[in-house]
Formats: sequence, structure tokens, C-alpha cells
Amino acid sequence: MLAAYHDQAELVRGLLERGAETDRENDRGQTAVGCAVFRQNEEITRLLLEAGADVHRGRQNPYAVIEVFGIEGMRSLLDEYTSS
Repeated sequence: MLAAYHDQAELVRGLLERGAETDRENDRGQTAVGCAVFRQNEEITRLLLEAGADVHRGRQNPYAVIEVFGIEGMRSLLDEYTSS
């Protein structure tokens, strides 16, 4: 989650290669993919989605983040992975 929030794509990739949990939530109901969406980092968002991250997981899931912060540009990216 912290690697995603701090835009560390290579670290996220390495953690995923080593089996990091994509859907782990913190105490606030945030997930790594929610952080990536908040930061509007398409590369990390894609990495997490391709690794199976659930866009509906957590109280502050990626779609909720889009709604609260008006980050509509990220919606189509999420939709690419949820509509298939």
C-alpha cells in the first residue's frame, strides 16, 4: 500500500512478484489499488489490477475514491478490468 501511495512502481512490481496480497486493507478500509487511483498512477493501478486486485474491496475502494475526489479520468481504467 505504501509503495503504491508513494508511486514506487518497481517496488510494487517486486512485491507482487513475491506474492504480496493485492487486497489487504488497512484500518481505514484502504487498499493499494485505491491508493494508486488516488495518486492517479495508471502504471501501478494496472499492475495491481493485472495481479487480481478487487476494485470493490474496502470502505474506500477505488470507485469511492473516484467519487469523493472527482478523479473521473481513472474510472475508464478501472472499467477496463471490471467489464471483462
